[in-house]
Amino acid sequence: MDAKLHRQRPKHLNLFKISQPLPAIVSILHRISGILLFFPGIPLLLCGLQRSLESPQGFEVLLQYLQNSAYKILLLLPVWFFLHHLCAGIRHLMLDLHLGVSLAQARTGSKLVLAAGVLLTLLTGLLLW
Repeated sequence: MDAKLHRQRPKHLNLFKISQPLPAIVSILHRISGILLFFPGIPLLLCGLQRSLESPQGFEVLLQYLQNSAYKILLLLPVWFFLHHLCAGIRHLMLDLHLGVSLAQARTGSKLVLAAGVLLTLLTGLLLW
């Protein structure tokens, strides 16, 4: 029996070839979005804040950038990072409270996190235009 189990185990674990369940994908995306919010998110946000506060001309330049459609589309990516990270963080807090820990509930919660992140990002995009 032990030899049979040893033969079934993967010899070289390649995470890109393994089909991850949806809760794992949402958890991985939560970590990635948190990293990307930290860097380059915080430095870019602080740079924009500094430019907007240093002079009225700096504020006008930043405003012109933000009125460009290409920059608005590009801005939706960090908005999605933030909203997905927020929704996934709420899901993780609920899991810490032992809410939604069964397999069916975890899958449903993961679907809700993905849907809420995308829906809130689309609503933010509508507000930008």
